[in-house]
Amino acid sequence: MTEKLQIYKCEICGNIVEVIHTGAGELVCCGQPMNLQEEKTEDAATEKHVPWIQKTDDGIKVTVGQAALHPMEEKHYIEWIEVVVDGKAYRQFLAPGDAPEATFAVTGDNITAREYCNVHGLWKG
Repeated sequence: MTEKLQIYKCEICGNIVEVIHTGAGELVCCGQPMNLQEEKTEDAATEKHVPWIQKTDDGIKVTVGQAALHPMEEKHYIEWIEVVVDGKAYRQFLAPGDAPEATFAVTGDNITAREYCNVHGLWKG
């Protein structure tokens, strides 16, 4: 059974989907079951992946990597940053060459952030 906000990826074509309504069925793409992406929370490599949340005067800013920023190269970059604020999801898409950060004009009590690296998958902070 799926859960809201889970991320699934097709390992054949690369499609990525986020669950917005739970169901008992299996998610399938290209004739194969899609893989649930686990949210990693601790960096073990030299690249930094854990999203870092800062409150700003206008809302929040999420940066991928705190001491060292994540690379944003053609073959290795952050595809998107998402924040969930009090049950509402907001996403900013990124491209190679962009800064590995996003700002959101939102406030709330319960804030989490996650990002998707095209090489190393899903990360939560």
